[in-house]
Amino acid sequence: MTLPDRICDPHHHLWDIVSSRYVLSSLLEDLTTVPQVKSTIFVECDAWYRPTGPEHLRSVGETEWVANCATDIITGIVAQTDLRLGSLTEESLDAHRDAAGDRLRGIRQRATWDPSHLIKDLPPHAGPQLLLDPRFRDGFSLLAQRGLTFDAWVYFPQLLDIVDLAQTFPETKIILNHLGGPIVLGPYLDRQVVLTQWRSLMSQVAKCPNVVLKIGGIGMPLYGQQWHKQDSQPTPQEVAVAWGEPIRWCIETFEPSRCMFESNFPVDRFSLDYVTVWATFDLISSDYSQSERNDLFCNTALKTYQLN
Repeated sequence: MTLPDRICDPHHHLWDIVSSRYVLSSLLEDLTTVPQVKSTIFVECDAWYRPTGPEHLRSVGETEWVANCATDIITGIVAQTDLRLGSLTEESLDAHRDAAGDRLRGIRQRATWDPSHLIKDLPPHAGPQLLLDPRFRDGFSLLAQRGLTFDAWVYFPQLLDIVDLAQTFPETKIILNHLGGPIVLGPYLDRQVVLTQWRSLMSQVAKCPNVVLKIGGIGMPLYGQQWHKQDSQPTPQEVAVAWGEPIRWCIETFEPSRCMFESNFPVDRFSLDYVTVWATFDLISSDYSQSERNDLFCNTALKTYQLN
């Protein structure tokens, strides 16, 4: 099997962190290894913020930086703003639109949280039940009227919050990140138990027609594999053995028209290189029709984010 001629990578980041530098030149170097990737979507990652100015507008610096990148391959931007700030939320959305122009496709406000002290509370510290907060929902209600999607990043025990949000706002497209967060850490160390609970919750999410699934994140250490500790990275065949069944279950449950493969780079780079990510998806989807593979690798992303 060979990769489709056209791939859209709908989820990557750019940042300048000393321990994990991944800037535009890093992305372009990776793209040379998988030339079928013709377009990408940048997703917020707390980088390039304005160092001064009103707090609610500092994240606009990230959008400005990406919009000014000298490449046309980044066709979409998913920006960050706090949707809980009332009229300031509207001002922030307007500023992101001004900075990104037509490239602004959506907003992500990370909601990952767990009550266990064994799971580190990652910035920007969403706290419990962000997606149910009335202030958040006031801001969320602005997205559809502005033609914007919402990228949701949660852990699997929070998936019913996604269901509630999707049912309350059926006109808003919600893109569920990274397979819906089947984490294997803290109190969730039995992978098979996690996957059983995750499937039950994801089945309910799949009933919401306005939810689309990003399939990726499989190289993240918090998903339970120990590849980042090995002397050499796994082969695509080894990754497909570990993730093939859960991923195919997702594709069959949501259907290809509501699934998109993502690299999640450079986060997944801790375990896998860019070629291995896409070769793994190629292996896992080899039994699907060409039309279904076109959806998984490109068309679902283009349709969901309203890209040409």
